[in-house]
Amino acid sequence: MSKVAHKIYIIVFGLIITLTIIYLSYSGFSYYNTSLEERFFQPDHSQLKPSGAIGHGMGIIGSLLIIIGVFSYMARKRNRTLMRLGILKHWLEFHIFLCTLGPVMILFHTAFKFGGLVAISFWSMVAVFLSGIIGRFIYLQIPRSIEGRELSLNEIKDLKSDVSEILNSSYKIDEESHKTIVESTKKKVEIYNDNFFIRTFKSYKDDLTTLRKVKTILKKNQFPKDQYKQIIQLVKNEISINRRIDRLVTMQNLFKYWHVAHLPFALVMLVIMTVHVIVTLVFGFRWIF
Repeated sequence: MSKVAHKIYIIVFGLIITLTIIYLSYSGFSYYNTSLEERFFQPDHSQLKPSGAIGHGMGIIGSLLIIIGVFSYMARKRNRTLMRLGILKHWLEFHIFLCTLGPVMILFHTAFKFGGLVAISFWSMVAVFLSGIIGRFIYLQIPRSIEGRELSLNEIKDLKSDVSEILNSSYKIDEESHKTIVESTKKKVEIYNDNFFIRTFKSYKDDLTTLRKVKTILKKNQFPKDQYKQIIQLVKNEISINRRIDRLVTMQNLFKYWHVAHLPFALVMLVIMTVHVIVTLVFGFRWIF
């Protein structure tokens, strides 16, 4: 999949979720905005209540989307045959799409009324969704190949460019400026003893200062606009790789702990959702069939 196709792929997913939320909110606003005691008298009550044709349908569709999203991604990660089918990163994005759209449908299925055993499943779903956002952030911090495979420390170091050689061969720059730019792209020895978040903030602040210094040097040397942009991009790439090297072990450990929190909530949600479906069938709720 090309970069353009991938952007369209992501944009379409985002539009579907956004338009679904807007449509369901707009079409059922008068009903959902009514107090629980007065909803019985609303003309849409028979359709939008959890057991109504539309409400029930949204619950079924939302549950199916979550089940497909969870088990298709799990199968892609573990099944050797499916490993050849598409890039894992794209499967993860499809998993996120379904497991975002599914909870949206289930939220409207509940008609914003939570209680009993099902409430545990719903809040577990919310916990899974929120932890999924955190997990996605951590996932993006760990460098990966184009196929989505996690890169080792040595592989990440191999991504670094020989900035000194590039500057010497492609640009005319004085020795002092050359030395300053090269030094700015070298991985700094960790000098902070604070916790991870404070350390990250200070490191980020130092990188911004370094980048400003490089920009000042380039302007002083009066580089053409295109060369100026090329060198700045080169420095930014090197700084970004240095940050990722610094964060690699921390993010890998966080990702392991994240699985410990994410999976149990997902299991609780799926088990109670299954019980909920069985109970509704036992009591005769058949939707439109």
